[in-house]
Amino acid sequence: MIDHDSPRAIRIFLAVIALIVLVMAVFHHRPVRAHDHSRPELDGWFKSLRNKNTVPCCDGSDAMRLSDVDWDAKDGHYRVRLEGEWVDVPDSAVIESPNRAGQTMVWPYYLNGGLRGVRCFMPGSMT
Repeated sequence: MIDHDSPRAIRIFLAVIALIVLVMAVFHHRPVRAHDHSRPELDGWFKSLRNKNTVPCCDGSDAMRLSDVDWDAKDGHYRVRLEGEWVDVPDSAVIESPNRAGQTMVWPYYLNGGLRGVRCFMPGSMT
């Protein structure tokens, strides 16, 4: 039988609660993925998107939707905030076709688990 009044049991209980809160906080702040499964009519459009170097934007992974505070335009160039850092968007990564999804999206790419840059970027409307 477990003695719920023992200091060890209380420490274990508090550690479990802290772990649950931490996991909930991490998953609450995960980026929202671009493909909207409630709008399957956009699937073909997403798959057709390519940057100016003709590199496909969708390679099986989805883009991240960005809030207006996580992207910026200055002097005709864009930058995005990824993993807490501002990253310049290469001009070749900007998709200039109409944004049928409406919200700003970025397709970052990673190498060996680290952020390497932006493969594609599609601005939305700044409101």
